[in-house]
Amino acid sequence: MEAGQPNPEATDPTRPGWLKLLLPVVVILAILGIATLLLAGGSSKPALPGNAGTAKLSSFAGSTLAPPQPAPALTALRNYDGESFNLAADRGKAVFVTFLYAHCPDICPLIAANLHNAYAQMAAAQRARVDIVAVSVDPHGDTAGTVAAFMRAHQLAGEGKYLIGSSKQLVPVWKAWNVGSEKDVSRPDLVNHSALIYGISASGRIFTIYPSNFAPEQIIHDVKPLLTR
Repeated sequence: MEAGQPNPEATDPTRPGWLKLLLPVVVILAILGIATLLLAGGSSKPALPGNAGTAKLSSFAGSTLAPPQPAPALTALRNYDGESFNLAADRGKAVFVTFLYAHCPDICPLIAANLHNAYAQMAAAQRARVDIVAVSVDPHGDTAGTVAAFMRAHQLAGEGKYLIGSSKQLVPVWKAWNVGSEKDVSRPDLVNHSALIYGISASGRIFTIYPSNFAPEQIIHDVKPLLTR
């Protein structure tokens, strides 16, 4: 090639030199896309109870189930402090249910922090008609002591419940709520699981869902319409 002439590999986008420059960009965009999906609850089309779809109603800040589904029973599990729990006893309240594990390094602490912030910003009269419930997705790691430490660390102690149990007790609950939970093959200390929050109305139906990176204001806003449904 003579001096002063353009290098064909630098100008022709089909040449390997151009592809080598493009490849890192593609990889970065793919990683960002996966991270976005995880923050949105693990999938752009998450599995929902009853395989319901979603819609957007002006009266709710969160997405709404279409149609709303009866909330599956929660009776076989106990709160981490040993107390029994029955979701049906919360009729007349707005209940926010999510699925967590105490050793989670990222998404679960985010959910816990946002739920605490929402609850802390509510008026006392509103908090009296709200319940926050987490369900374990890690029957082996979520011991009573581990969960108690998690609840204290994220300021949910005294504000919410965290239901734990054996694999035999938890697996039917995950199936009923259409929640995925499995160990990460490459990192056995991690659990891949659905990361949504479910808003349950006073009549006991799942009306709304929220991604893990929801804004506390969404929960606060939706308490009132959930109490009328």
